Amino acid sequence: MRSRLQPVWRPSPDQLEHWPEISGNAINGLGEESPRRPSPVYWHPPDSVPHGPLQNWFYQRTGTSDESLAEARRDRQRALDEPLVPIAGESDLTPEAWASGVKAAARASGADDVGVAAMRSEYVFEGHAVPPYRGMILLAFEQQYQAMKTAPSMRALVEVTRQYARGIRVAKRVANWLRERGHDALPYGGPMAGSFLLIPAAIEAGLGELGKHGSMIHRRFGSNFRLAAVLTNAPLIPDGRDDFDAEGFCVHCQVCSDACPPNAIGAEKVLVRGVRKWYVDFDKCLPYFNEAQSCAICLAVCPFSRPGVGANLVAKLEARRRRREAD
Repeated sequence: MRSRLQPVWRPSPDQLEHWPEISGNAINGLGEESPRRPSPVYWHPPDSVPHGPLQNWFYQRTGTSDESLAEARRDRQRALDEPLVPIAGESDLTPEAWASGVKAAARASGADDVGVAAMRSEYVFEGHAVPPYRGMILLAFEQQYQAMKTAPSMRALVEVTRQYARGIRVAKRVANWLRERGHDALPYGGPMAGSFLLIPAAIEAGLGELGKHGSMIHRRFGSNFRLAAVLTNAPLIPDGRDDFDAEGFCVHCQVCSDACPPNAIGAEKVLVRGVRKWYVDFDKCLPYFNEAQSCAICLAVCPFSRPGVGANLVAKLEARRRRREAD
């Protein structure tokens, strides 16, 4: 854990040569008072964003020097290349049966948790058309804690890549389940950002809350998981949020803030595109991520992520809320 008395980490001159003049915080809408759709900033086609040369620099650094990473990336590409089945005749199911059926299919296909949310235009990046689907099936994939607690490391990067490949593969299986029953479905998995955000939809789908570190906190996995999604027009019933007061815990917890080498995690919420929320300083976080060949320190040190600890914290927070409501 980084002591507050230690000097803040600084990026190398080599990396700074690739940085654009525009701030990533400005692109993200930090300090803006009016709501708007998000703007593409990273994990998009490099020729489409100001930070594209920097993204290329990151990939060149990771390269293929580590065979385990190269194989994980090849497997992710194999998952991307898997075909979708043709759309068959529509099955006559109730919305309740569709929702329960698709969740059972997701878990049978390898998802560790699943929820349903409505597609909203505010999830879609500026410059991208709103996908022609009403619903989003959000899929969660727990990462190996022993690998992630070594972050930043090649072992952690390989684990993240493996989970992205798993997410893509399971999303395609769920999409095929829907297509076999008569509904078009679009599978999506990271790390490339695509045309829409997953975290806001996953929060609405009941997969957790937003944490101080800018990522989600799940009641079982903590912050140690990745997301994938399937878009569809099947008549699914959206789930509700799962609020267990992780936000209240984050207000007083400083673990991720203290552990962040570039000091990118703020102590208070800030205004971002008209919404006051937790926010990680992009211009501080990204350069460390790039030079460390990925990071995830904040996800690994989050108290909710430790096996056997997160569930106890959730139980205590819910008990505390019940006592407040009873007073």
